[in-house]
Amino acid sequence: MGHDAHGAPRPAGVAAPGSDLDHDLDHDVDEVIAAVLTASRLLVGISARALGRTAPSLTLPQLRALVVLDSQGPVKLAALAGALGVNPSTAMRMVDRLEAAGSVTRQANPGNRREVVLSLTEPGRALVEEVLAARHTEIAALVARLPAGERAGLIRSLRALTDAAGEPPVAPRPAPPPESAAP
Repeated sequence: MGHDAHGAPRPAGVAAPGSDLDHDLDHDVDEVIAAVLTASRLLVGISARALGRTAPSLTLPQLRALVVLDSQGPVKLAALAGALGVNPSTAMRMVDRLEAAGSVTRQANPGNRREVVLSLTEPGRALVEEVLAARHTEIAALVARLPAGERAGLIRSLRALTDAAGEPPVAPRPAPPPESAAP
């Protein structure tokens, strides 16, 4: 066990400020940040391609709103805005566009007529499923190229990252059926 500058004990594994271990940990943090940013760019690209193939007029933030409605069920505008990390007026403009496209409906809350509850329409739900299936297919092909030993470490790391962010887990989905070949 080391000691800090005041002579107090420092727990094992905790680097003294300015030590080589402290520098190595900072370097590791920088490497993790760079890797996460690179993976983020990859995943946003996959989502954008899936969206471009299935619903080119839909934006990524609009897709995120539809996914929130799909996963959380009918919600109030304030809850949707909170889940998206935007202010209610921004969420309202997004809902206006999604409603005009036929993907979302608004209904008065039976328990409080001043509140509006947002829900996916069947076409909205089908759109979410189609985009998520396209995204799943591309991610599955990418993961299939990883050695099996790398997959276990990736699962642990990604779960640790999403847990730290408070992101609810996504249930594993079966692979979408292969597209039928035309005769």
